[in-house]
Amino acid sequence: MPFKIVLYEPEIPPNTGNIIRLCANTGADLHLIKPLGFEWQDSRLKRAGLDYHDLAHVMLHENYAAYINTVQPERTFAFTTKANRPFSDVSFCTGDALVFGPETRGLPDEFLANFDAENRLRIPMRAASRSLNIANAVAIAIYEGWRQINFEGGR
Repeated sequence: MPFKIVLYEPEIPPNTGNIIRLCANTGADLHLIKPLGFEWQDSRLKRAGLDYHDLAHVMLHENYAAYINTVQPERTFAFTTKANRPFSDVSFCTGDALVFGPETRGLPDEFLANFDAENRLRIPMRAASRSLNIANAVAIAIYEGWRQINFEGGR
């Protein structure tokens, strides 16, 4: 799989459903870090993911430490509005993990402290803007990374 998308404590089922569909279409693995803000069997999650659930590789992890112990990603980038480095400055590689925080609060400061400044990335926005929808942010990031590796596995 070209990339790992990591949703840290996702809260909104339709967003996660849309990201499931995005991962199915790009070949990215999706890792969901508990607690989830919804039930895994939520009908809104299934509706947003349409019939892509069987085409996506989705894993649930009890916490971030369990994810790290299981997956052992080589490089991990945290996407946050609190970063200074634009995501477009990164040369992404196959296997990179891209971490996104909960929709209503983003990645907590104590979590971000585990990342060097060069591994904390932001998606540029207008100064008065607060944030992007998480599914849109994941789409921007995954397609830039996938573009950089020449859409490996795509057509």
